[in-house]
Amino acid sequence: MAQIIASQIVNDVIKEYPKTITVFTNFNIDSCCGGATSIEVAANRDKAPLEALMEALNKAATS
Repeated sequence: MAQIIASQIVNDVIKEYPKTITVFTNFNIDSCCGGATSIEVAANRDKAPLEALMEALNKAATS
């Protein structure tokens, strides 16, 4: 089972779990120019709720 954590880099997660790009898009996380930062930093920067984002990412990664 996938376990994505907030300290992982956005682009690394997308490479490993391609289905997560939809989640990042839905949460307005910039995965293009801002994808070289951790999920936590990106969520704070883009004002996304981290807990909900993490739940959605892990769900997408396992589907």
